[in-house]
Amino acid sequence: MIELLSSPEAWIAFATLTALELVLGIDNIIFISILVDRLPAHQRELARKIGLAMAMLMRIGLLLVLSWIIGLVTPLFTLFEQAISGRDLILIAGGLFLVWKSTSEIHHAIEGAASETQTKAGSNFSAVIMQIMVVDLVFSLDSIITAVGMVDDVRIMISAVIASVALMMVFAKPIGQFVSDHPTVKMLALSFLVVVGVVLIAEGFDHHVPKGYVYFAMAFSLIVELLNIRLRKRSSRAKLHASRIPGDH
Repeated sequence: MIELLSSPEAWIAFATLTALELVLGIDNIIFISILVDRLPAHQRELARKIGLAMAMLMRIGLLLVLSWIIGLVTPLFTLFEQAISGRDLILIAGGLFLVWKSTSEIHHAIEGAASETQTKAGSNFSAVIMQIMVVDLVFSLDSIITAVGMVDDVRIMISAVIASVALMMVFAKPIGQFVSDHPTVKMLALSFLVVVGVVLIAEGFDHHVPKGYVYFAMAFSLIVELLNIRLRKRSSRAKLHASRIPGDH
């Protein structure tokens, strides 16, 4: 352990893997935030913490059964001349779940405030937690397989997972609050989760889509939307100021 702590290569691997886990965990944070937003306000923080804690435990558990993870890439059967492995099945099922759930959330958002209030009131805490577990499993598997390909030492992997999830817990609440307070950002996030679901399905069929393109498009769209939010706030202040001028005289 002392040799590991004194190794520059180990610290570089730890920092790189932690950063990678954070990037891969962005989708997880956004989806958890959207799911817990369906719950009453007093239950959201607890559900968010439970969801991220389960994500950490699930990733550590997967790391401790590396042989099983490696075995998931072994082809199980062939479909339309395409070899399908256990990992492929999980990615396809998870991608379909993301597409279905994101589309359902978009549908609920478009239906209107009355329907949204009714949906929130009827949301079940345990049902939301179960959905978070499914999302955690999908993103955890993809994340851990990536980690296995980058680092050889399980201790470094587990440390990076714990550090990344701890950082997620710090930023999850403000991110969730921001997404909840801005409907257009929430719609943008849901739209990109549909894209992420499609990417997972494509990867399940061994059609690799560089995630850098997806994250760049997501970041660019978010920057444009943040500029729009700032412009709308400035416009609202200007209108409010203009409406008060006649009263001052």
